[in-house]
Amino acid sequence: MLLTTYTKTQLKEGLALGMPIALGYISVSFAFGMMAAGGNLPIWSAVLISMTNLTSAGQLAGTQLLIAGAPYIEIAMTTFVINIRYFLMSLSLSQKLRADTGILKRMGMAIGITDEIFAVASGRKEVTPAFMAGLIALPYLGWALGTLVGATASYLLPQALRDALGIAIYGMFLAIIVPPCRKSWSCLAVVLTAVVCSCLFHYMPLLCQVPAGWRIIICAVAAAGMGAIVFPIHPPDEKTEGEAAP
Repeated sequence: MLLTTYTKTQLKEGLALGMPIALGYISVSFAFGMMAAGGNLPIWSAVLISMTNLTSAGQLAGTQLLIAGAPYIEIAMTTFVINIRYFLMSLSLSQKLRADTGILKRMGMAIGITDEIFAVASGRKEVTPAFMAGLIALPYLGWALGTLVGATASYLLPQALRDALGIAIYGMFLAIIVPPCRKSWSCLAVVLTAVVCSCLFHYMPLLCQVPAGWRIIICAVAAAGMGAIVFPIHPPDEKTEGEAAP
C-alpha cells in the first residue's frame, strides 16, 4: 500500500529526531556488547538480547544475572521491576494517539519506547504510528549495531582496553542521575536511599547472602517507596516540598 504524503512527512520527522538517539545508543550498547561477550555469551546471543529488550539498565542487570546463573524467576522479577516505568510511559503516549489506532500498531510502538524516545515523543501534541516508526527505527538499529560491534571487539581488543571501555555503561547511568539530583532534593534522597540499601546488602553479614537479583528489587522498591511517602507529587497549584528553587 502506498504511503500518503502526510504519512511520509511524519515518518521523515521521526527518522530525523531518532538519528541523535541512535548515535548515543551505539556507544552505550557497545559497552553492553563487551560486557556480554566478557561473560562468555555468544555474539549472536548478545545481539538477540538487545533486539528483544531495548533497555539499558534492565538488559545489563538481567544479563549479569544470566551470566551468574541466577534462577529465571529472579531474572524475570528483576527486569520487571527495573522496566516497570515503561508501562507508565506507554500509557502517557497512548493519550496522544488517535482513538482509531489499531492494537497491533500500539503494540509495535510500545516495544520501542525508551526513556529518550518517550522524552521526544511526549513533547508533541499528537503522535502517529508513522512518526513513532521513524523515531524508533534508527535507535533500534543503533542499539543492535552497537551491541554487535562491542561483542565482536571484545574478542579482538586487549584485556586492558576492554576493562577501560567496560565502565562506559556505568558512566551513562551517572550522566542520567547527576543532573536531576542537582536540581531536586527528592531525587537526591531517593538515589542516596538506594545507595545505602545497596551497601547494606553488600556488607552486612546476613544481607550479603541475598541473591543479587532480589537485592536490586528490594533496593528499588524501598527507595521508590520512600520517595513516594516522603516526597509525594503535589498538584501544580500546591508548593512541592523537597524541590530546589528554580
